[in-house]
Amino acid sequence: MQPITSAQLAQWDERYQASPERRLATLALSKSELNSVAFVSSSAGALRHKFSIDIKTMEVTDQKSSGRCWLFAATNVLRERIAQEKNLEAFELSQSYLAFWDKFERCNYLLESILETASLPTDDRTVMHLLATGVHDGGQWDMFANIVRKYGIVPKDAFGETWQSSNTRQMNAVLNRALKVAAVRLRGMVAASAPEADIQAEKENTLGKVYAFLCSCYGEPPKHFNFEYVDKEHEYHIEKGYTPLTFRDRYVGGLLDEIVSIIHAPTADKPAHRTFTIRLLGNVVGGRAIRHLNLTMDEFKSAIIRQLEAGKVVWFGSDVGHFGERTTGLWDDASFDFELLSGLELSISKADALDYGLSAMDHAMVITGVNLEDGKPNRWKIENSWGDKNGEKGYYICSDSWFDQYVYQAAVEREYLGELAGLYEQEPIVLEPWDPMGTLAD
Repeated sequence: MQPITSAQLAQWDERYQASPERRLATLALSKSELNSVAFVSSSAGALRHKFSIDIKTMEVTDQKSSGRCWLFAATNVLRERIAQEKNLEAFELSQSYLAFWDKFERCNYLLESILETASLPTDDRTVMHLLATGVHDGGQWDMFANIVRKYGIVPKDAFGETWQSSNTRQMNAVLNRALKVAAVRLRGMVAASAPEADIQAEKENTLGKVYAFLCSCYGEPPKHFNFEYVDKEHEYHIEKGYTPLTFRDRYVGGLLDEIVSIIHAPTADKPAHRTFTIRLLGNVVGGRAIRHLNLTMDEFKSAIIRQLEAGKVVWFGSDVGHFGERTTGLWDDASFDFELLSGLELSISKADALDYGLSAMDHAMVITGVNLEDGKPNRWKIENSWGDKNGEKGYYICSDSWFDQYVYQAAVEREYLGELAGLYEQEPIVLEPWDPMGTLAD
């Protein structure tokens, strides 16, 4: 290893002093946020909220101080179909209901994973990953589908928000502490060769306490409810006697079986037209495994556009931590010139960004429109779940070049994959738990 020398420092300091660009950047950055100084207004101004395909959707939702974007985005996809059938101007499904059951099921999934790896030392990479990840708010499309398949759905006015459901940091911290305490006990029992029945009884004791704690945080999920609504003609309606499962059967039907996850992951270990799953990633033990079909970007976009052309919005996952301006509701790599401002080399391919841990999916939203020029997209309309204070009343926009670099996953109906649909049925390649395709949107 080579140390930094005094001669090198003197040379670099002289180079800095001789650079008008670096000194100007010093003046600009001393009083301003880096994002604001690097902002290229001319490029941003070209991204107008006008789209050749623009699906009319309802007012945006607000996940508040929680990482439930994937649930908000997924329920926003479903609510549009229900609202269209019932002629509703405003409607939401309960994200809190789904979050309750996801968190409860995920506690069981984590404890079962702890037992599965109990023979490994705590510094084993898989065990370390499980303990570090714990149980939190984020998720993927297939995890949403598993919860709905097992527990159904309910309207938001049948199970509303609480302080804890909207502000999850402290609740998650307490929950994960309890799960690690349980992991110590369970691993100790395995090491002591305790009977399997005793181990499962200890796990069930923990889950019973978790259930009670979650009920205290969210309220007890409803077993029966009535569906009450007022349509666009201001006429009141009531449909009585639903359970969460019968409501799902009535208003979702077999749709979840028709929607599959497609990804764009151009790394060397993930060939196109193959399916992938991630070891020890999930929420419902006994549910369907997460499965992604990897496509080229052209194929990926084409499936999304075909679904939009059919008037159906699209759930998708991306990395929103790059080249974004929240106030105007913009994501665009051409609207920020960080290389000019910093003097650093910052360009990297999508594959290298994945392999080197620079980028991965971290947020899920809904695509509601796209602008096509000569048949090719140049900008996309996005329904976010951060409230209506930013963007166009909570609707955002991204450039096509940003889409290429930072969009990783989408959930589309099989029919819009065309001849590629059959590829989804392949036996998936199993990826390690820490693979970037296993990151969760929150």
